[in-house]
Amino acid sequence: MFVSDIRKEFYEVVANQRVALLVAADIDALCACKILQALFHCDQVQYTLVPVTGWQDLGTAFLEHKDQFRYFVLLNCGANVDLLEMLQPDDDTIFFICDTHRPVDVVNVYNDTQIKLLIKQDDDLGVPSYDDIFRDDEGEEDEDSGNESDEGSEPSGKRRRYDEGALERRIERQRQKREWEARRREILFDYEQYEYHGTSAAMMLFELAWVLTKDTKDMLWWAVIGLTDQWVHDKITNMKYVTDIATMQRHVSRHNHRNEDEENSLSIDCMRITFEYDLRLTLYQHWSLYESICNSCYTSCNFKLWTLNGQKKLQEFLADMGLPLKQVRQKFHSMDMSIKENLREVIEESSNKYGMKDIRVQTFGVHFGYKNRFLASDMVHATAALLESTERDESDGDNFIKALDSLSRSNLERLHLGIDLAKRKLMAIQQTVASCICTNLILSQGPFLYCYLMEGTPDVKLFSKPMALMLLSKYLLKAFVQSTRNKRCKLLPLIMAAPKDTEKGTMIVVGIPPESGTSDKKNFFGRAFEKAAESTSSRTLHDHFDVSIIELKTEDRGKFLDALITLLS
Repeated sequence: MFVSDIRKEFYEVVANQRVALLVAADIDALCACKILQALFHCDQVQYTLVPVTGWQDLGTAFLEHKDQFRYFVLLNCGANVDLLEMLQPDDDTIFFICDTHRPVDVVNVYNDTQIKLLIKQDDDLGVPSYDDIFRDDEGEEDEDSGNESDEGSEPSGKRRRYDEGALERRIERQRQKREWEARRREILFDYEQYEYHGTSAAMMLFELAWVLTKDTKDMLWWAVIGLTDQWVHDKITNMKYVTDIATMQRHVSRHNHRNEDEENSLSIDCMRITFEYDLRLTLYQHWSLYESICNSCYTSCNFKLWTLNGQKKLQEFLADMGLPLKQVRQKFHSMDMSIKENLREVIEESSNKYGMKDIRVQTFGVHFGYKNRFLASDMVHATAALLESTERDESDGDNFIKALDSLSRSNLERLHLGIDLAKRKLMAIQQTVASCICTNLILSQGPFLYCYLMEGTPDVKLFSKPMALMLLSKYLLKAFVQSTRNKRCKLLPLIMAAPKDTEKGTMIVVGIPPESGTSDKKNFFGRAFEKAAESTSSRTLHDHFDVSIIELKTEDRGKFLDALITLLS
């Protein structure tokens, strides 16, 4: 059931208990986790933190901890399946679920005792009403059989007449039940057909901190990063992003206003969050301007930098801005102050001439002391690169802890390491996109586009991770839509596959909706993957919390794709 008073029904319940905190491996969940950890530290709540990467992990973690804990808090996992059916917990176990995955499973919504959903009610949830999906049949059946047994002493003629009446009633009831079941299937299909995302979990938990009057600037910054993660990984619509940014802006103004009188506003270790109308150039303050333009999805796709014409256009663009090449190609912080002062305005002016009308975007920046300045998107890219690092063969758990640490301002070294990894990842994405388009690796399969990264492609190991592959897919689809002349292909969704584990012979497959500025970001591939796997008995693993990401045996790729084409045609 939905929790209406998050303070009373959630925080005060767990405040005197030991809590198991199960956290999914995404940036928004990490930020939500940091906020909750800070609150638990304030009130000395004992908790155990367990990172979970998928449904199997979640099941194992629950089995390991179910004897010691009654209360489980799930961050960004658990809302979109029937959790009680999956985990089979004891009757006194209670789950608090703060999850952005939609649609929320109907059993979770209508379970009043064990499932408590920390989910914003004003999100466009569209949950079907209780009577449309649940009904009580036993009562009616008993009524009939009871009547029959009482009639035992009646004369047989009367009984036969009664039997006919009872039979008609029963047939009528069965007909109604069949109609109801057909309608229920239809309602549930409509409700569960598309996967999408709701309000950021970090924002939800920041609101809890605010209600408890325990919110700090660090918590506010984590909430901002959680929201920015949804924008960077293209999980929410532009409209939703702008609305949520406005909410965060009110909190930022409140905090900045609160600190104006304090002495420490200029101290060396102070933290200042500012609302920015900044450039859509990834990591440009930690890179050279030239490299950032080349490796940012927005500019790279608009210039079509994988073509010679695109490269020429980029040189013209730099000339139009009147920036010396020497300045553009050196580290941002080494550029002349005179150039940096009005850089955003200069870039915006030239971008408008080149058809890039929305080169600037609403976001937030942070200053730690005098020296360190980061944008929220820098933090997302750096933390994601640490979370999915393939550098040394470290476990998912180690990467999770490193990524979590990089969000603390006391760990700036780790954050800078993350930024370096993120640059490498963005360059790999840019090169892969260029090679896929130049070698025509994107095939139109009828109802969707399909691209498979072959074993042996450079950086293919990096794309065996879900977030990296998802980012690559979004970037590739944008680039393809810009470069293709086929109008029909511009409206198609994309399925992208990459080798996952060569020894086991598995690949990772993701599906993303068609590319358009007005898209509602709803994804139908989760359902389609399940159906296609079922109808062909393909060996798939639907382990990811995002249902549009699956693992598949490489040998089954052909029949799986054929089934998808038939299903979606």
